[in-house]
Amino acid sequence: MEDSRPIKKIEQAELNQILRKHSMFRTARMGGARAILTGYDLSNLVFAGQDLSHADLTGAVMFRADLHNAKLDYAILFAADLTQANLAGASLIRADMRGASLRGTILTNADMTGVDLREGSIAGADGRVVKHSDHGMKGHKPGADLSGANMSSAKLSGAIAINSDFSDTNLKNAKLVRASLQGSTFSNANLENADLTMSDLRQADLKGAVMVNVSMNLTNIADADLSGVLTDKAVGPTIKDLPFPLDEMLRQHQQWLSTNGREGIRFDVSSFDLRKSASFSRAVLTLMRGVGAMLYGMDFSDAQLQVSELSDADLRHSNLMSADLRGTDLRRAKLNNANLQGARLQPLILGEQRAMKTNLSQANLRSVNFTGANLQGVNFSGADLTNANLIGCDTADANFEGAILKEARLNPGLQAQLAGQI
Repeated sequence: MEDSRPIKKIEQAELNQILRKHSMFRTARMGGARAILTGYDLSNLVFAGQDLSHADLTGAVMFRADLHNAKLDYAILFAADLTQANLAGASLIRADMRGASLRGTILTNADMTGVDLREGSIAGADGRVVKHSDHGMKGHKPGADLSGANMSSAKLSGAIAINSDFSDTNLKNAKLVRASLQGSTFSNANLENADLTMSDLRQADLKGAVMVNVSMNLTNIADADLSGVLTDKAVGPTIKDLPFPLDEMLRQHQQWLSTNGREGIRFDVSSFDLRKSASFSRAVLTLMRGVGAMLYGMDFSDAQLQVSELSDADLRHSNLMSADLRGTDLRRAKLNNANLQGARLQPLILGEQRAMKTNLSQANLRSVNFTGANLQGVNFSGADLTNANLIGCDTADANFEGAILKEARLNPGLQAQLAGQI
């Protein structure tokens, strides 16, 4: 059925005036006016980097509009048509997107915390339900690209997101009751505490997804790929299987460090699943061993981890903010969505002629936040840095040979240096 509403088409110059007045409205300046673009045809127009928080875009047609890095917090996008629009890096915190069309929409690295994407519809002037136009998209894959987006606590109950890409997306605490998600990709996504009751996940790709404490009552997962999924089930010996209580192990490790190994015992939790243990924030764990350890979501902020052995460890969604990781072996480690803001990963100087470099070769670093970290001399060879944030990092002498840098955010100098790999 065709849209029966009158559609007002505007050009870029008129939109720029509306955006200017909305900016004045947002800063409480004289002459400002809230942007009310209900039912407007805004196809192919540019909103990039603009602040449209609290704007009303109900039913607007935004086909192929450029909204990358735009701010749309608390905006009303009810039943808006965002087909093939570019919202990469946009902020959509608590936006009302009920009934919005997201066919082919790019939402890579968007912040969609608390967004409402439940089903919804809008009636035309004659009371008929409006349907979005096809834009000549017959045969076009309908799914949206939400890879790497932050959709924690999002409301998607009843949403239709068939064949969409949610890889590396944070859907922690999201509500997806009765959602149609057939054929969608959730590889390495975080679905912790999500509600998937009665949702349709037939033929979905859930490889490596975090599905801890997920509600799946009457969920259809026929032919879904669940390989490598992380659930509540322990993936190795747990804290109760340690040779000593954790506090005692840490005490003995301190003694081992202070006596150069003559007394005490080195802290070794290789292959252990420590997810339910206490925080390691500010802990002195220099030279610890955690090869193949399950450390998902744990707090190592401000911890001392110099020259530690953490190859093949699972540190997804862990907090390593300001941690000292100089000289640490993190080969093949999983660090998807980890927070390494301000972390120290430069070489550990051991003498005039000797230094230990940090090794992240072949590590999974998708969507890692490295903002402001010291990455001098780090070995990133063969690592996957898709959607990672390296803005403000010192990357002098770092090795990116064979690294995957798709959609990674880099300083201009590094971006120019690695242009052939991006």
